[in-house]
Parts: sequence; structure tokens; C-alpha cells
Amino acid sequence: MMRRIAWLLAPLCAAPVCAAGHGPALAREPGRLVDPFVGTLADFGQLNPAAVAPYGMVQLGPDTSPANHAGYDYAADRLIGFSHSRGGGVGCGGAGGDMLVMLEYAGAARAARIDKRSERAHAGYYSVRYGSGIVAELTATRGSGIIRFTLPRAGRVTLSADPNHSYSKRLSARWESGNWNDLRASLSAGTVCDVGAYHIHSASELSRNGRRVDAPVLLDASGRASLELRVDAGDIIELRTGLSSVDAEAAARVRAAELGGRRFDIVARETLRNWNHELHRVRIDASREEQALFYTALFRVMQSPVAIADPDGRFRGSDGRIHYVPAGRQRYTGWALWDNYRTQMPLLALLDPARAADIARSLVSLYAEGKQRWATKQEPFLSVRTEHAGVALLDFRRKGIDGFDARAALDHMIAESPTLARRTPDEQIEAAYDDWAIAQLAGDIGDAGAARRFGAQALGYRSMWRSVFEDLGADADVVKARGLYQGTLWQYRWAPVFDLPWLARTLGPDRFDAELDAFFARGLFNMTNQPDIHAPFLHAWRGRPDKSEAIVRQILTQPIDHHYTNAAKRAAPWHGRSFNLAPQGFADGMDDDAGAMTAWYVFSVLGLYPLVPGEPWYVLSTPAYREARILVPGAKAITIRRTGSRGGSGIENISFDHAPLRSNRVEHRRLVEGGLLLFETIASQAADSRTSETGR
Repeated sequence: MMRRIAWLLAPLCAAPVCAAGHGPALAREPGRLVDPFVGTLADFGQLNPAAVAPYGMVQLGPDTSPANHAGYDYAADRLIGFSHSRGGGVGCGGAGGDMLVMLEYAGAARAARIDKRSERAHAGYYSVRYGSGIVAELTATRGSGIIRFTLPRAGRVTLSADPNHSYSKRLSARWESGNWNDLRASLSAGTVCDVGAYHIHSASELSRNGRRVDAPVLLDASGRASLELRVDAGDIIELRTGLSSVDAEAAARVRAAELGGRRFDIVARETLRNWNHELHRVRIDASREEQALFYTALFRVMQSPVAIADPDGRFRGSDGRIHYVPAGRQRYTGWALWDNYRTQMPLLALLDPARAADIARSLVSLYAEGKQRWATKQEPFLSVRTEHAGVALLDFRRKGIDGFDARAALDHMIAESPTLARRTPDEQIEAAYDDWAIAQLAGDIGDAGAARRFGAQALGYRSMWRSVFEDLGADADVVKARGLYQGTLWQYRWAPVFDLPWLARTLGPDRFDAELDAFFARGLFNMTNQPDIHAPFLHAWRGRPDKSEAIVRQILTQPIDHHYTNAAKRAAPWHGRSFNLAPQGFADGMDDDAGAMTAWYVFSVLGLYPLVPGEPWYVLSTPAYREARILVPGAKAITIRRTGSRGGSGIENISFDHAPLRSNRVEHRRLVEGGLLLFETIASQAADSRTSETGR
């Protein structure tokens, strides 16, 4: 048993990574370095190895028994099939698992044994050998997926498609056609945590050795469709499926437009090429193992929100109605904003401003369609939470992403304000942040009255903060004390990032610094949840980047004590890496939350952090790599370079394009013009190594 556990927890070493050795080099195909198995063990990330395209609606992956929140557990040795949708690290029981497909020889057990040593995956591709030796390969485009089965021997096989399988509550499943050459269905299920509902449609076509199978569907008592076939050794069975939010006919059109008659290998290669393009927005000079972890994190960042518009521009909105986007644009859905407005949205604004503009327009439309805090009853795809959409919109606009109706956005944000929860201390801080965003956006577009009104309303939280957080009591380290959603008073104490100068003045600079030191020294920080993940960078904001660097480097590279779950403080801490190139890819209980944590990782290793979403600047900390290049569309590259050892005694100088920075931060506008951001460490004379120290 211990030998099996060691195997499960050992860092992965995929062939392309290990064969290249440990020397630094720029990755030609970062998509092949991506390890989709990272974070797929138990509750160490709640991730999955599904084949997915960038921001793809289809996440086609294996479902195991037992399973975790996304249908798959790396430790499981039984396969129940392959489903077409899931969310990444989003808590509760997850959502998705739509249209579960399985093929096995007649008479075989319902759950087939997985040949674990055969599992392979990279960006956009997954394969496994299971059961009697059947090989299944999966790939996906934005709205379509292909499952290719290769049969090892002659015999009879049974193919099934289960429309009732779901990670959340299945609300309805209806077959729209009855032949395997065009098998259509309409499906509805609960969104994450079964709050609200989403409705999608599928259309599949079956082929054997490249020829379409014309055969009627047989339905069992549960509604599962099945088909028996006699096969020869080496036969290839393929199921091609399109998804759409519009209707089943639209799903068939998606399949035809995105897959057509192209072979599996060509589709997989094109999806990998698309991933290489997206991941190459950042290039790092680091060891292959470091690149694998970095690009795996960026791969997760670039899976949400989901591009929902069909190739003809149609989609259903959160109001259940059909809408249309013009050519060249996209509509996004599948929100987890309470988690990722802090990190993932700002990262997309930096790396992909054109996509961020589409996301911003999607958010404004979401308000117009009856936005709810979590999800409506008419979502076009699985979703989580939409809080702080206004903060994200403010952040986008202030970073030059202004291709959306700011006046309409402001009106919606103002209308939403009275509905915000304001009962508990954390709710008051969260609502104050949204009101602050209203005031700031109103000021930016010239609505002085709204700016004054909501500016004053935003600061109304201060009296509560002084009574609850200024002098902490005996319940300061109790998770959910005084009605907090998740976390402790210590952790929420630092949450009003929009009002940091006031916090520092209220406590006094010396006390602020000393109690921030104590927060980390006493193990009160929680890396496994979002409310205090900005706290390591508060020292850098206060002018001590060396302190932030030491804390962040430890989180990135060393096993540390993790004292908290979302519900309580542990009797004994879980000790281990927060980020790791292994199935145990995150700390115990740490969800990626749709790219929130992996975006934190990306920002942290680059030495930039968006401390205050809504304000267009980044606080600076020593980067992990000797050099990284961000390829900004329409501008020269941003080069981030470090001289000397990251583990030195501190930063001696930070300059941008050879001009020293006056403070420990850089403005977004200046950064995206391109140039050299240079960190010179005090130890630079002694340790000018090409290899970074992350992971050592």
C-alpha cells in the first residue's frame, strides 16, 4: 500500500520533459509540456485531464470510479466512460459530465480496469488503454470532440451513450433523434452547487473505419442509448460530437463546421497548435521541469471563461433567448468571478487584451440578461459565481480595454448594489469593494454625482472594520467566526485592498508592518483559499519587496504547513507543496477555482502582482526566472529579467527601460508599451546563473 501511495504522489515526468534534461531552453511546443494530470488526485486541485481547446466549451475526458469533483481521480483504477463537459476546480460536487460514452466488449464489467501506465495527455489530447485492451483517444475543438476507439481483437462490442450522467443534479434529458449516424439530445442540469441550471444540446455521429454507421438507437429503462457491433482486430470506432447552447440542430452544425471530415490526428494537431499559440504569449528561460509547471498553470488559466458562440455567431444568453455576436467576436460564459476576478481576469487583460474585450462585453450583456450572484435558471453552460463583475469591468477599462459600453455597465452596477449581501463582516467588505468600483467607474466617465454617492457608500464599511478587525479578539483565528463565509478574521482583516492606505494609517505604519509579520510568522495565512492570497505582496506594497520575495519563494518552492480547510482549522497542519508538478498538484483542499490559483502562480513567478484589481498597476517582487518575455499584441515584448540569485538578500534596483522606478510598482500602461523590466539583486555579483531556483 505504501508503495502505491508513493507512486501516486511522485512528481510526474512525461517523456518530452524528462528526455530534454535539466538545462534551460525555450519550449518550441509548450502545449506538449503541459501536464493535464497535475491536480487530478483526490482534493488536491479538483482538476481533470480532459482534452480541451483554449477556452473550449467541450472538455472531453475520462470518468472514473471513484471520482472527484471533475469526474476523474488519478488514484482510481476503474473507468466508467468518457463525458463531454466539466468545470475545473470549482468546488461542491462540480458540474458537467454530460453525455457519458463507453465502449467495451460484450459481457465485460460495467466499470473497466484502467491500465495506468498507458495514460498519456498533453494540451488538447488524452489517451488510455482499458478493459480488454481497448485504446481510447480524445481530442476537442471549441465546441466539438472526438473519441477514437481502437479495438485489439475481433468480437462483439457494446457502445453506450448515457444522457443522464451528471456531476450535479440532472434535471432533464431528451433524445431528439434515434439513429447513430446523427444522434441528438437536449440536456439540462444544475450548475455548480446546484444553484441555477444550464441547458445544452448535443449531436453525435458514429463511424467505423471511416464509414458512418447507420443503425437505430436502442434505449434501456434508464434512457441510455446502446448499440452492438461485430468488430475485427484493429477496427477503429469513432464518435464525433458537437455541443451548442442553441438547439440540437445547431449542435450538428457546430460538429460539421469545427470537425468536418478531418481525421482525428489532424484535429488533435490543430488544437495543439492553437494551444502553442496561446501559451507562447509568455516565454520563459527556465529548466524543462519549471517550464512544464509554468505552462501547465497557464493552460488552466486559459480554460475559462468558456467561448459559447457557435461558428455562425449564435448562442443562448442567461435569459434563455438566442443572441448573436458579429464575425470576429465571441461570447463568454461559465463564470467563477468571486475567485478569479483577483488574478485570472487581470492576467487575461495583460496577456490577451482582445479576448478580454470580448469578456468585458459578455459581462455587460450578462447584466442585461438578468445576472444573478451565482446563476440563473437559464444558463447556456455550467457556471459558478458572478460577484465582482463590476470590479473586473473597471479593471479592464483602466487597462485600456474599452470596447464595451461603460455607461451601460455603470447603470447595471448601480442597479445591482442594493441587492448585495451586507450582513456579515466579509459581506460588508465585499459589497464595499463593488461600491468602490461603481464610484471609480462613475468618476472615470464623468458622472460626478454617482462617484460621490457610491464613494461615500463604499467607505461605510470602515466603522465595522474598526470594531471587528482593528483589535482582534479570541475568535480571530476561528474559521467562519461571526458568520464569515470561509476564512478567519485574521485572513479577512487584509481584504479591503481598495482602501489599503486607510488601513495602514488606521493601524499605524509600524503596527501594520509588525502585525503583517506576525500573520505569516504564526501560520495564520491560508494559501488554499482566495480571501488573503494577496497578503504576501502587502510587504512589497509597503516598500519591503525582500519580505514579499521570501514569503512567495517559500510558497512556490518549499513544503509548508497548511493549517486551514474552508470549514475549520486543522488539528494538525497538512504539510506539503502548494504547487507541484504531480497529480498531488496543489495543497490539500486547495481548488484551482477556474484559474484563480494558477493565475496567482503565473503572476508570482513573473514578479508582478495585481494587488488592487481596478487600479492599473502591479506591485513588484523578485521574479523566479532569469528571463521571461511577454508578447504583447501590437507592441514590443515586455522582457522581465533578473540578475543574480532569486534567493539573494534583496532587490538592489528595479528599472524599466534603463530608468529606475521610483516606487516598487509599475503602471500597466507603461508596462504594455514594451521594454525591459530589470531586477538587480544584491547578490548579483556572486550568482549570475542561467537557471532559476524555483523547484530546487
